[in-house]
Amino acid sequence: MSDQLTPELQQKIDQVVTQLREATAQYQGNLVLANSLGAEDMVLADLLARYLPDISQFVLDTGRLPEETLTLLARVTEHYPQLQVDVYYPEAAAVEAYVREQGINAFYQSQELRKACCGVRKLEPLKRALTGRAAWITGLRREQSVTRDTVAFSEWDAANGLQKLNPLADWSTKEIWAYLRHFNVPYNELHDRHYPSIGCAPCTRAISVGEDVRAGRWWWENPENRECGLHAASSIPLRPR
Repeated sequence: MSDQLTPELQQKIDQVVTQLREATAQYQGNLVLANSLGAEDMVLADLLARYLPDISQFVLDTGRLPEETLTLLARVTEHYPQLQVDVYYPEAAAVEAYVREQGINAFYQSQELRKACCGVRKLEPLKRALTGRAAWITGLRREQSVTRDTVAFSEWDAANGLQKLNPLADWSTKEIWAYLRHFNVPYNELHDRHYPSIGCAPCTRAISVGEDVRAGRWWWENPENRECGLHAASSIPLRPR
């Protein structure tokens, strides 16, 4: 461990653990963490390993992830042997059809084609990963971008028909990194190269000082449109019942 946690951060950690314990009881363990292997999700993975190892998690391997992300995936399974981490891949036939009809890098041509690629590589596997689940956990934070500044701790995910929990909604970037460093949590080495948000390799770049943390994702599009569809804007803030 390094550095001391502030009382404020410790309180937030306690709140996350309490929320997830309550959710585990409420949904009878039928919830799962969607682990993108970003900094936020590594905080959540570490918390699950420490307090709630029975909560499973999954990673979506789109087939175009950076090598650094795949290296981290291997480290996660080694570092946290107590955790169950499932990996979901896109349907090969759907990927082949998209590439055959549109081209290998068609997502640069239009937002429609980019979202179609995300649909094949992310949304369809997500549907399979969430099938039969009552709730899912994400690392969404309000500070991340203009598309996420109203994220609630718990909201109804109408697109997928289940509850979505965002226990880090009010965490700052500084708090995320304070946690990672304090507990020596493994993280994607691309973060050290100015990649605060990491997705597929061709759709992610490093950012400059002062840019929004999501500026490196789909940088050729307007900021208000930079989502892949995993986190639909139609989600309704709702406290767990």
